[in-house]
Amino acid sequence: MKARTGDHIIIEGRTTGETKRDGEIVGVRHSDGTPPYDVRWLDNDTVTLVYPGPDAHVRHHEYTPDGRRNG
Repeated sequence: MKARTGDHIIIEGRTTGETKRDGEIVGVRHSDGTPPYDVRWLDNDTVTLVYPGPDAHVRHHEYTPDGRRNG
C-alpha cells in the first residue's frame, strides 16, 4: 500500500452492519509512501497514527504534473 498526503484511507467494517471509516491522510512517514500514516478521521476530526490492515484501501486523488492536488 502506498499513499500521499491528501489521499483518503477507507477502513471497511469487519462485521456485518459495522460502519466503515474514512479519513484524510495528513502525514506520510516514509518517503516511498508506505505506512504508517497520520490520518484525520472525517467522523470526529481527530488525528491518529494508522497501520492499515487487510480491510483498508487508499483512494488516491489526481495530481497535476507539479504535484498539486486536482480537486
